[in-house]
Amino acid sequence: MNDDVLAIVEASAARRWMGVLMMASLGGLLIFIALSSPPEPFWQIFLIITGLAALWMAEKMRSATRHRIELTAQEMRSSEGQVIARLVDIDKVERGLFVFKPSNGFLVRLRRPGPRIWRPGLWWCTGRKIGVGGVTSAGQTKAMSEILSVLLAKRDQDQDQDPGQNQDH
Repeated sequence: MNDDVLAIVEASAARRWMGVLMMASLGGLLIFIALSSPPEPFWQIFLIITGLAALWMAEKMRSATRHRIELTAQEMRSSEGQVIARLVDIDKVERGLFVFKPSNGFLVRLRRPGPRIWRPGLWWCTGRKIGVGGVTSAGQTKAMSEILSVLLAKRDQDQDQDPGQNQDH
């Protein structure tokens, strides 16, 4: 089996830290507002909880964007070793203007549902959809989506030439 990496998507240091700092700043600002000029108790609690959630999201983004996404001829995986999707499980790639996808990214539709996973700024999976992108480079995600589309077209062409082949294996 060929395990060569065909494309990589990763967050540049500048994009990564800009996203993390914006989320952390939002969290800090909400908590500051809640404590410096306390509104009614309900709103104060709401601001503190929302601020803490933003700080949690900033940490989650910082942690997730340390890794990158790698595309091989068999799978799309995280550099931490997690398989995001196997090529045989991918139905199609969408990157149109009106597709619900991450910023600078693309959407992968799966043949069967995958686990719900969220790596903010890098990728997410909800059932049959995988979104790739966020604080990533548009050039890298475009290149990966185009290579993935070519791999899928080749796979489908090979299956058309060999109709006895089972698509699920």
